[in-house]
Amino acid sequence: MKHRGRFAKIGKTGKRMYGPGGLVVCGYPQEERADFIELIEEVDLGDIPIVFATSQDLETGMGDILRRENSSGIGGDSGMPRAVVMSGLTQNELHRLMTTYKRTGRPRQIWATLTPFSEEWTLKHLLQELQAEEGAMTKRPPNSP
Repeated sequence: MKHRGRFAKIGKTGKRMYGPGGLVVCGYPQEERADFIELIEEVDLGDIPIVFATSQDLETGMGDILRRENSSGIGGDSGMPRAVVMSGLTQNELHRLMTTYKRTGRPRQIWATLTPFSEEWTLKHLLQELQAEEGAMTKRPPNSP
């Protein structure tokens, strides 16, 4: 999680993170979307709304995307980087989801949590920021802060 240019460690508690409960899923091909929904059910998050962002959403604010109905965009085109933006999950839920995702060997993706700052950004802006952060993280020497 990042706050104004610095990362904040996410603990392993029942503390709920910022934002309305929901997931914004980007860059998933049609054939993988049902599998992602099954994963969400497997980690006991089946009641959380999932919005599949489409290419037409790039200029839409994150807050507006998160207010959409569950499964919104599931049939739309998503030619963007693979990413999941989590909002309103507890810290424990976030860890459970990410750990299960990784354990199952699914493709690498960007994970992010909604913040008061990113809620106001367009999806395009957020994805650009996330890609820049990921690029900077992968260029850092191992074990650097």
